Amino acid sequence: MNAEIVAVGSEMLTPERVDTNSLYLTGELNNLGVEVVTKCVIGDHLERLRDAVRHAIARSEILIISGGLGPTEDDLTREAVANALDRKLIFHQEISDALEQRFARLNRKMAEVNKRQAFVIDGAAILPNERGTAPGQWVEESGAVLMLLPGPPHELKAMFERECLPRLARLVPRLVIRTVCLRVAGMGESDLDQLIAPVYKGYQNPATTILAASGDIQVYLRARCATEAEADALLREVAGPIELLLGDRVYSRNGETLEAVVGGLLRHHRATVSVAESLTGGMLGERFTSVAGSSQYFIGGFITYTNEMKIEMLGVAPELLDKVGAVSRGVAEAMAVGARHRTKSTYALSVTGVAGPATGAETAPVGTTFISVADDTGTEVLERQFLGDRTRIRNFASQVALDLLRRRIKSRT
Repeated sequence: MNAEIVAVGSEMLTPERVDTNSLYLTGELNNLGVEVVTKCVIGDHLERLRDAVRHAIARSEILIISGGLGPTEDDLTREAVANALDRKLIFHQEISDALEQRFARLNRKMAEVNKRQAFVIDGAAILPNERGTAPGQWVEESGAVLMLLPGPPHELKAMFERECLPRLARLVPRLVIRTVCLRVAGMGESDLDQLIAPVYKGYQNPATTILAASGDIQVYLRARCATEAEADALLREVAGPIELLLGDRVYSRNGETLEAVVGGLLRHHRATVSVAESLTGGMLGERFTSVAGSSQYFIGGFITYTNEMKIEMLGVAPELLDKVGAVSRGVAEAMAVGARHRTKSTYALSVTGVAGPATGAETAPVGTTFISVADDTGTEVLERQFLGDRTRIRNFASQVALDLLRRRIKSRT
């Protein structure tokens, strides 16, 4: 079965609000084996919402609408759905009385406008709202199910779990959705797709989605089967050949972040790491410490943005800086060696480069980046030319640095 989710409210179309309800609902529906095929946000507009409802129930078995059930004139969900289904709105005195009693318990007089919440679509089942004033509604129409739920997340979640999940469990055929997320570093999105497309294009199930951001590519495989065993077997059938093609560029098979994977390797080998950052200005340290338990392996680091700080804190030779400049292979190497020497860490990572948008005193083009790792066997330096704005360049640099350390650790095992 397929589902669609509509979030209602003009406030949801502003940059200050995020539709978190649809994320929660998607997870719950997926647990039932229901695929969410469409999500949208519609402002407080009767005709647009009415048309969206008509289109949704014509192509999907489940439609969930959140928001627009309040008492004010711009709360139009009840009216729009009634119009879409060509049904009447029926006033329920018992709902009005319950609302009035709720206000009385709070020593407040209910405004007349709150009676709007007592109107129910003809034939709908009323979904009680124990956490708010807006009751929800469950409507069945021509083989489709519509759920009208309140917008506040704490109200929506409680109502969905108590009232909707049991009903859906009786309606939804048993189906399992299982997902594998392969995370890949060290190659571009187009190169990856060209490499693995001959494998995944042979399958409609599982469905394959590829997402890319700042040097991190995620390959999602979603299988829909009658049992978990069937879904897992299908995922292995497709993921196995893909992993063979990608090799060690796959750093995670369960969606784990690169910093978490690297942290796990360091912990496993009882190793430590320190950082020396110029270009990234603390991003590497932040990524390491975002992982719980990172104090077991992350010692600390240095943010040496100027030449003077590189000399004073890391022991980079002034002559080297004068000769090759701060953005250079030699300085990246010296920074990593200095950080490891000062902290006594097993490994040290360093990053230096030009983030832009202007080159300043540096002669290297914007995006030029040198990344180094040092350990007791020596050093390794990568030179990269990243494209994009300042944020993108810095994100790419931190990702490549972490992947360099991952590969370094694995090469020693």
